[in-house]
Amino acid sequence: MKIAYFDTFSGISGDMSLGSFVDAGLRIDELAAELGKLNLHGFEVSARHLTRAGISATKVEVTISGVQAQHRQLRDIEALIESSDLSARVKQQSSKIFRVIGEAEAKIHNVPVERIHFHEVGALDSIVDIVGTSICLEKFNIDAVYSSPVRLGSGGSIKAAHGRLPLPTPASVEILTGYPVVFTEYPYELTTPTGAGIIKALSRGTLALERLQIHRIGYGAGSRDIEEIPNLLRVCIGELHHAYQEDEIVIVETNIDDMNPEFYPFVIEQLLASGAHDAYLVPVIMKKGRPGILLSVMVGRKLLDNVLAVLFSQTTTLGVRIQHTERRKLPRAERHVQTSLGQVKVKAIVVDGQEKLLPEFEECKRIASERKIPLVQVYEKIIAELHS
Repeated sequence: MKIAYFDTFSGISGDMSLGSFVDAGLRIDELAAELGKLNLHGFEVSARHLTRAGISATKVEVTISGVQAQHRQLRDIEALIESSDLSARVKQQSSKIFRVIGEAEAKIHNVPVERIHFHEVGALDSIVDIVGTSICLEKFNIDAVYSSPVRLGSGGSIKAAHGRLPLPTPASVEILTGYPVVFTEYPYELTTPTGAGIIKALSRGTLALERLQIHRIGYGAGSRDIEEIPNLLRVCIGELHHAYQEDEIVIVETNIDDMNPEFYPFVIEQLLASGAHDAYLVPVIMKKGRPGILLSVMVGRKLLDNVLAVLFSQTTTLGVRIQHTERRKLPRAERHVQTSLGQVKVKAIVVDGQEKLLPEFEECKRIASERKIPLVQVYEKIIAELHS
C-alpha cells in the first residue's frame, strides 16, 4: 500500500504540506494547472528552494492579486469545489478537510456549522493549500495517509480575526481532539487549523511497528524561521508493508430485555447469513434490575442494511447503536489439503511471514460425523498431519 507519512517534527501548515510534496518531486507547474480547475482567479503559486538548519527544503508561495473575499461559509466553499473540474477524489478529500475544520469552529463558537464563516481558513490561499494537498496526494497515487503525533506550540499567542488567541489555537486543538499530539515549549503556531484539518480528515493514525519502504522524501518550509527547531514538515512517500490486513467495519449493538431467549440462536444464524462477520450475546443487567441481552454484530459497511433488516424484523429492538471502526486481521486464505481422512479444507494464516495451516471446524465436524470418530480425535489427527 502506497502511503504518505507526515513527520510533523515542527508542526504542519497548508503551505508546508504543499512544499513537502513539491520538494518530493511534484512539478509546481503541474500543481498550478490542477489548481486552475477551481475556476478561481487572482492567485499564483510558485516555489523556491531554501535551507533551514542545513536541510534543503521547498517553500511554496501563494500570491494573491487584487482584493479577495476573506469570509466564506462552508456551503460556499463546498459549492466552489463541487462545481470545479477537479477529480472526484480531490473534491471528496478537500470537502472533508473543510467539513472537519467547520465542525470544530462551530463547536468553539456554539453555532450550527452552516452558520460558520471561515476567516483565515476561508481565505483564497488556504483554499489553495487544502485543495492543493488533495491534488498532491492524487498525483502521487497515495492510498493512505499516516503521521507522527502532531506537535503543537504553546505558551504564546497569535492575532486572529476574533482577537488574540492562545497557542495552540482553540481551532487547532479542537480539530485534533482524539488524535495524538505533543505540546512543545515553543511559543509559536507550529500547527495551523489548516494543517490540523489535513491531518485529522485524511490520516488513518500514527505509525507504530509497521514497515515502511521509503521511495521519496520531501521537506516543506513554513513562513517563520524558528531558531530552536527547523520549521519544516517532512513527508515520506513509500510502500507500507503490514503484517496484517485492514478493512473498515461497523459495530451494531442493541440491548434487549423482552424477547424469548429461544429465538436468539435463529437470530444469530440469520445475521451471519446476511453477511455479518460475527454476532454474539452478552448477558447484562438493565434498568430496574431487569436481566437482558447485549446483542452485538460486526459487519462490513456495504452490508449494514442487511443486518439492520434482520435486527428490526427478527428481534424486539426499537433502535440500535452504530459505530464505524477499523479492523486489522492476519492475512488468511482457504486451502484444500489431502490427509489420511480425505481432502480437508483448511485456513492458511500468515504470522510473522510464516504460513500456518489450521483445520476448519465444520470440516472436522463433517468428518467426525461421516466416519463415526470423536471430534477431538479428528481435529488432533489433522493438526498432526498438517505440521508433520
